[in-house]
Amino acid sequence: MSDIKIFWDVENARGDWGLLPNDIATGDDLETALLFSVFSDREAAADDQIPDGTTDRRGWWGDDGVNDGSGLTGSRLWLLSRRKSPTDETLRDAYDYLVESIQWLIDTSVVARFDVTVQWTRPNMIGSSIVAWPLDGGAPRTYNWAWGTN
Repeated sequence: MSDIKIFWDVENARGDWGLLPNDIATGDDLETALLFSVFSDREAAADDQIPDGTTDRRGWWGDDGVNDGSGLTGSRLWLLSRRKSPTDETLRDAYDYLVESIQWLIDTSVVARFDVTVQWTRPNMIGSSIVAWPLDGGAPRTYNWAWGTN
């Protein structure tokens, strides 16, 4: 059975479920898993600086604090929202946050590996490319997204 498909809304920079007449769209499971992993807010680490100056460490509602061995859901890319840019540190953190958010797909044998690159596409805009390599040695699939830092 396929997962509910998430469609990326470029204009509003968000994902949403695809609705069909009397149903919900399914399919594109890897893309949906990547969108969910990259663009859901992972809980900030205890030593992360929260961009809005509060103590709200966010986190996905399904991570209920029980250590079931599956790790936290989502990414910490939201922590970059008020960073100065373009800096090498922000780019390194974006790379680390992306890799951290999708590692579970390797750990659970969904894919063999990922090649991840990030770059400044313009001031205040980070672009990413994630190449997913299938377990069977088939052709890789490439996913590209961009988001603003402040």
